Amino acid sequence: MLQNYATGAFFDEMFAADGEPRPGYFPLRDQIDSMTESELQHRKDEAEQALISLGITFRVYGDAKAEERIIPFDIIPRIITPPDWKHLEQGLKQRATALNEFLKDIYGAKRILEDKVVDSEYVYSSPSYLKQLEGFRPPRDIWIHISGTDLVRDAEGTFRVLEDNVRCPSGVSYVLENREVMKRTFPDLFRSHKIRTIYDYPIRLRGTMEYLSDAAAPSCVVLTPGIYNSAYYEHSFLAQKMGIPLVSGTDLIVRDHRVYMRTTQGLKPVDVIYRRIDDDFLDPEAFNPESMLGVPGLFEAYRKGNVALLNAPGTGVADDKVIYAFVPEMIRYYLDEDPIIPNVDTYLCSRPDDLKYVLENLGELVVKEANGAGGYGMLIGPVATSEEIEEFRKKVQASPRSFIAQPVLGLSRVPTMVEDGIEGRHVDLRPFILFEEEIYVMPGGLTRVALPRDSLVVNSSQGGGTKDTWVMGS
Repeated sequence: MLQNYATGAFFDEMFAADGEPRPGYFPLRDQIDSMTESELQHRKDEAEQALISLGITFRVYGDAKAEERIIPFDIIPRIITPPDWKHLEQGLKQRATALNEFLKDIYGAKRILEDKVVDSEYVYSSPSYLKQLEGFRPPRDIWIHISGTDLVRDAEGTFRVLEDNVRCPSGVSYVLENREVMKRTFPDLFRSHKIRTIYDYPIRLRGTMEYLSDAAAPSCVVLTPGIYNSAYYEHSFLAQKMGIPLVSGTDLIVRDHRVYMRTTQGLKPVDVIYRRIDDDFLDPEAFNPESMLGVPGLFEAYRKGNVALLNAPGTGVADDKVIYAFVPEMIRYYLDEDPIIPNVDTYLCSRPDDLKYVLENLGELVVKEANGAGGYGMLIGPVATSEEIEEFRKKVQASPRSFIAQPVLGLSRVPTMVEDGIEGRHVDLRPFILFEEEIYVMPGGLTRVALPRDSLVVNSSQGGGTKDTWVMGS
């Protein structure tokens, strides 16, 4: 099935330009070559059936029927060699450290703002900046406990950071379940490959939670917005794997600035909350008064040090795509190091020269909302209609601070099973990082794949799928 595979004009992660497999891919190539199309299709069908039986679903916001569906899963894995992973692991730890220092600084001494490395207006105008937390120090001085950094490979095969996700990053449940499905579907491949494990992530996550409390046996919970949230499956999955309760806002109550969980045996103290609710909805007394999802009084209990929250409120400032552009400077400023993983070149529409360039080249750029997510609120110039371009032109002119622009990247491709056989499809990678006494990077992550031919949008809400990611042992 790989006989007519075309690498095309992009960096192909499995094959070099001469058609030879890259390091790490020889056994996989040989395995695929030994199978017929019907055999591969049978295993693909088995994998999809396994996902359905496991109940691995997501819900699309704005869907009129609010229907749940499985994320399409491709059975050809993505392989990352030990040297590549060592490079990524070092770069991700460096980035997580710098971002945590940045949040500590902007809510504290504000040195980076006074030294004008980052324009203070960019910070204070971010919708996620919480003035209520100025001077506050979270438990252990850690703001970002869990992050999911989106990486891409450009036309030369260089890994770059596309964006940071540090509010409530999702997708790790799919990483774990994809691995389980692949082990069932291709047990022979696992016997012939030395693949690093990812199954310890839930235990490490619970350890990250417990690290934030001084209690001898901390009471930990996962706080979910409820069953209609797009990532509800993940909330319940992680709570089950960690062996801790999954709660909604109505299950918690604050008394005398302390948080308790309602149980059949009465109120039980809660020490640590892994919250999967955005800041605005976390506490109606502190933020959005109309929120029915959060817990009244929770924010004040947090400020008084009576409960720990993962991630800390206010971390969304580091998710702002305008702030993203300054992360390389943060690394140099706080760590006195050069960035290990570079950013994608970024134009800030709030800068007059950048704005002029963006408006003159909308048809050649990717334009994103500074606080957008999920592939929404984005213009891909080369495939946009003239009407869409003009609509974005008006949006950008009306609110330059709300937009950034980047060149269209020729994202790397990985062989993927589609209706017409095996073809290259564009991918990204979201590794998950836990920050406690030491920083842990899960060896692998969520590889998202753009299934429509020539598409660059990998988001599941936009028709993307996922792959298992194999980090090879040395």
